[in-house]
Amino acid sequence: MKNKKALWKRILKILGILVGVFLAVVIVTVTILTITEYRPEDIEEVSVEEGAKTTLQKGDTLSILTWNIGYCGLGEDADFFMDGGSHVSSQTKEQVLDNLAFVQEELQQVNPDIAFLQEVDIDSKRSYGTNQMEALEGSLADFDSTFALNYKAMYIPYPIPCIGRVEAGLGTFSQYEIEEATRISLPCPFSYPVRIAMLKRCIVENRIPIEGTNQELVVYNVHLEAYDDGEGRREQAQILYDVMKKEVDAGNYVIAGGDFNQTFSNIDVSMYPMISEDLWKPGLIEEEDFGDEFQLVMDNKTPSCRSLDSPLTDKDPKDAQYYVIDGFVVSNNITVEHYENLDLGFVHSDHNPLYMTFTLD
Repeated sequence: MKNKKALWKRILKILGILVGVFLAVVIVTVTILTITEYRPEDIEEVSVEEGAKTTLQKGDTLSILTWNIGYCGLGEDADFFMDGGSHVSSQTKEQVLDNLAFVQEELQQVNPDIAFLQEVDIDSKRSYGTNQMEALEGSLADFDSTFALNYKAMYIPYPIPCIGRVEAGLGTFSQYEIEEATRISLPCPFSYPVRIAMLKRCIVENRIPIEGTNQELVVYNVHLEAYDDGEGRREQAQILYDVMKKEVDAGNYVIAGGDFNQTFSNIDVSMYPMISEDLWKPGLIEEEDFGDEFQLVMDNKTPSCRSLDSPLTDKDPKDAQYYVIDGFVVSNNITVEHYENLDLGFVHSDHNPLYMTFTLD
């Protein structure tokens, strides 16, 4: 009996030590991540990498593209744990590089005057440390470019395998000279400590002067919240409206484009019904929230995004969940000539790019 009691004491002692070590590791990890948490200022200047050789004229017709490239790690055989899948990184380094090469080739082929890219990694475990912005700048040498972080963490210790190190953001490219760029922080709807591991969302304002006038084309690269209860997305959209309205009132031409993680209310998406209540569901931006000064543009003929609950290669594509959540908000002194989601089959990203041509009236 004494031997049994001694054994149990020894087992309990070992368990106590293990629990203590685990708690100590958790406390130290949270402390380090708290100290190193990315805390951007409300307003930050963004540097412009020069390459453009063209100046903008009033009356010009331009093309613009927005594309969430999914850090080149969300191709057709990928899923993602926050959308109901099981992985953080389900693609090999070779697949990531292949996806990146495809993005480069597609941008060169389409050759938009302005391009908004979201989820561009510059040093993340999930994309094997590839500097995607550097690669894109190399292949778009005749563009001015800007980059602003919206996700930076020394280490994110979940799920298993862990997300790990993340450094990513929004890349903007323009064949017209960008005079000035600014990162505008958006509120984070998550409280501490969850906030540490979440994106610090922003919009990136890029100012393109119009030759011979005091006006500017002001374009905003946007990636709004995805995983809150919806209130954060609405608050972020309101801030976007406020900054755009200020520029319209100043007499400028204004476009915001990107991944809104919401559908515009003027778009019929009945052809993409929710196939399961367990899947992620986008929010809704009401057309009236942007008033009479703006037009809301999305293309419903082709979906702009697919669900990442499972690889597309594991099912018949017609059975996948699709969304329309990528769009443009355009001031009414601009004439929208044409727009379409470029149907790339979600082979190299979980988003299709949205392409639009427009004229400055």
